Amino acid sequence: MAEIIQKDGTWTFDGEALRLTPGRDRNVGLLRRTLGELTVPLEALAGVSFEQGKKTGRLRLRLRDGADPLLLATGGRLTEPHDPYQLLVESDRYGVAEYFVDEVRSALLLERVSPDPVTRYLLSGPSLPVSVAAGDGTASFDGEQVRLEWNWKTEDAKAAGGARSLALADITAVEWVPAAGLENGWLRFTVRGAPTGTPPKYDPHAVELWGFKKDPLMALVAAAVQVRLPHPASSGGKPGEIRAAGPGAVPDTAVVRAPEAGVPQQRAAAEDDHDALLRRLRELGELHRTGVLTDEEFTLAKQAVLKRM
Repeated sequence: MAEIIQKDGTWTFDGEALRLTPGRDRNVGLLRRTLGELTVPLEALAGVSFEQGKKTGRLRLRLRDGADPLLLATGGRLTEPHDPYQLLVESDRYGVAEYFVDEVRSALLLERVSPDPVTRYLLSGPSLPVSVAAGDGTASFDGEQVRLEWNWKTEDAKAAGGARSLALADITAVEWVPAAGLENGWLRFTVRGAPTGTPPKYDPHAVELWGFKKDPLMALVAAAVQVRLPHPASSGGKPGEIRAAGPGAVPDTAVVRAPEAGVPQQRAAAEDDHDALLRRLRELGELHRTGVLTDEEFTLAKQAVLKRM
């Protein structure tokens, strides 16, 4: 197991998943504190990196496109204090951070995790119910419908229609955009059969955001809705295949084939694992000979494979 503990948070890796726990430092963003601990399965990762600075460094996780409903709903616009996939590292812990990166990279190599986009959500999104007041309204979601309520700062033209209740079945998309400079942000729901070109200030299906403290929390509502919408890249599976979906995930076309008839499942799995590890050793050797892997990367990856045999 690899673990790094900092004021900014604690990251723990057990070989199968990363547990990201926000710290209690006052500089930790409100969104990260509200999200709480996140568990990221290894299969959701596209990569990990560590950047050194004079006083602090930064660990970064890169998730596979489409794996996380939060990143999908926000379009990757979360800034550093609120991004749960960044961790500030003090200079006296640079060695620990580098070791952490090596462990995760070795596991990605060993498990042959593809960095390609996925067709299902691999993270389950925020817990329900969720309700946030920011900008010109309050957005609440209970898993079945979104309710938008307005405050005294709402434009009269939008407030005149009263509170809105949007059934999940009628929502086709959701988007969170932060305020930037003089441009306001928004949380907007695209509703079937409703116009979409109205500015958020007047759109009864949008909450306008002005760049205040609670704006990032609206991303929680967006993610909670996003994970319950059809995945943008989803498609039907093939006959005779079993769809594989982790806890809380929406099924997709990733498949697991049943073992051949007449072979005990446990024995077949053991033989397949051993053969796969031998093939992986040969592949690593070839990657090393051709210069794709450095000596250090090859040694780390080989050791990780041998531990499994």
